[in-house]
Amino acid sequence: MKIYGQKDVNKKALKGARIAVLGYGSQGRAHALNLKDSGHDVIVGVRKGGASWTKAKRDGLKVAEPAAAVIDAELIAFLVPDLAQKALYESVKDGLKKGATLLFAHGFNVHFKQIKPRKDLDVVLIAPKGPGDLVRRQYQQGRGVPCLLAVQQAASGGRKAFDKALAYAHGIGGTRGGVLTTTFAEETETDLFGEQAVLCGGATELVVKGFETLVEAGYQPEVAYYECLHELKLIVDLLHEGGITKMHQFISDTAKYGDLTRGPRVVNKATKKEMKKILTEIQDGKFARQWIAENKTGNKKYRKLLQADLAHPIEKVGVKLRARMPWLEQN
Repeated sequence: MKIYGQKDVNKKALKGARIAVLGYGSQGRAHALNLKDSGHDVIVGVRKGGASWTKAKRDGLKVAEPAAAVIDAELIAFLVPDLAQKALYESVKDGLKKGATLLFAHGFNVHFKQIKPRKDLDVVLIAPKGPGDLVRRQYQQGRGVPCLLAVQQAASGGRKAFDKALAYAHGIGGTRGGVLTTTFAEETETDLFGEQAVLCGGATELVVKGFETLVEAGYQPEVAYYECLHELKLIVDLLHEGGITKMHQFISDTAKYGDLTRGPRVVNKATKKEMKKILTEIQDGKFARQWIAENKTGNKKYRKLLQADLAHPIEKVGVKLRARMPWLEQN
């Protein structure tokens, strides 16, 4: 599969086009500022008088209410949280210019049919593989976060939708890191799976269960914190920089032997079986239906689970230890 770079961009695709960025959170702020610094005509659509309105104006961006921001915009980027996008689309859809492009950074609402775009609109996806703060910092440093690109609906015909999406990725710095083509289905399903089974759900549960095992065996909570959470960054950095190969180069032979002989006992066939079940629930829409229903009923279960997570002893120990390492906050 081809990875697109700066030389592949059709710079005429968005030349002179107004881009409306709806939302000014982590991704919204990064996209809007990067696009502005790349020479694009950007307007931010947020609630008037709110914190985001004030912040965007302070950052030197044009600001308007979403319904006003989309008027005459050639491209509209939906960068508000997933569960807020459906209502936002309904509130602005009548003001969208005929033949405009809708852009998403995550395919959830289009893939699970919460948003059904008008037939005259191009519908594309540019998903940076990193949080908004990193997207902004990498751009300012002359680098870029890799992006995924997908075209769901190409009403304009030919390569126009693709070219506009790639030009947008270029504007936020994505072509510096490389842009890989995908589909809305693949991006959505793999993103959800990664969050649930590995990056967030899987990693944090592994850390917590390791911490609990050591503390229940009589070891000091502070030592357990260092071993199971604090040092995780050292390993993740090695993996990020050079994969499993680099990790093995920089850990001891004792650590390697323990990795190779004990790791598969923790994450094993039973774990993979549960991962496959989680993936199936994502693919058949079960997770999406549960999450949408949870929001409709006030998020009671979600808030209860979140509070229990934040109240875990590992967090209390962590607050105390991190207070002695102020440089962590600076990063």
